[in-house]
Amino acid sequence: MIVAGDFRNGITIEMDGSIYQIIEFQHVKPGKGAAFVRTKLKNIISGGVVEKSFRPTEKFPTARIDRVEMQYLYSDGDLYYFMNTETYDQIGLNSDAIGDSLKFVKENEMVKVCSHNGNVFAVEPPLFVELEVTETEPGLKGDTATGASKPATVETGATVYVPLFVNTGDKLKIDTRTGEYLSRV
Repeated sequence: MIVAGDFRNGITIEMDGSIYQIIEFQHVKPGKGAAFVRTKLKNIISGGVVEKSFRPTEKFPTARIDRVEMQYLYSDGDLYYFMNTETYDQIGLNSDAIGDSLKFVKENEMVKVCSHNGNVFAVEPPLFVELEVTETEPGLKGDTATGASKPATVETGATVYVPLFVNTGDKLKIDTRTGEYLSRV
């Protein structure tokens, strides 16, 4: 159990049958009246953000989130298969649990599978990946004064906006959180 007065960023709690992660918190001591804790909470299953205030003495059970390093094996229709490299246990997750998280992940790469009480709710890709450009238009010579960019399709099928000097066959470093091009490799 955790008291609202001890809230910190990143702590996960169970409240109203859902699991929330604290994004922001602020201890407020008004001149008149009792102190309270103003928070911004993110529902880790649905992704919705809620602002809520608590008395500093309110208690909540902490939610234990398990993050297991697993290897992404392959996809078969709407199912995506992962393997724990220590125990060799395999699990299949449907596309609802995956969402966009595998947009930049190739087969056989390592990801983190997040679960609460055995229920998987998210897959976290690595922060940065290196992918090869499979298709992009050639950049025009002399068209670089504006710092323009062009769309490029990478080997996972995702589209990334890259500078004009990037060509088909180049390897790129991409930030998976924002989907932005970082550099050529």
